[in-house]
Amino acid sequence: MFKSVLSILLGAALLGSCGGSLAPTQRLADAQSAERSARELGANDNPQAQLSLKLAQQQISQAQSAIEGGDNDRANSLLIRAKADAELSVAQAREQNAKQGRQEAIADSAAQEKANAGQGAVK
Repeated sequence: MFKSVLSILLGAALLGSCGGSLAPTQRLADAQSAERSARELGANDNPQAQLSLKLAQQQISQAQSAIEGGDNDRANSLLIRAKADAELSVAQAREQNAKQGRQEAIADSAAQEKANAGQGAVK
């Protein structure tokens, strides 16, 4: 029992000393997914969303370079920020889309009201 616990602790210590932390592949995938969502929602058509998207893209690129250089801790930090910026870009793009939808609904309503008045349907 003592030997197995000792071997597990020794193995964990050796694993921890060999190369530091693991590459943050899941964080990279999450950040890339959020970035892709922002682009698909039209973030490039909104200046605020576009800025947030650009920051996310730069941070993803820097994180990939950090991963290649073996600096997984830095990559992890960059990917957390990249995902947050990409999610902000998604929110900004959705807000812009909602505002446009609202304006279109108001215009449609006004046009329908005018058409109804022309037909004598409005008192």
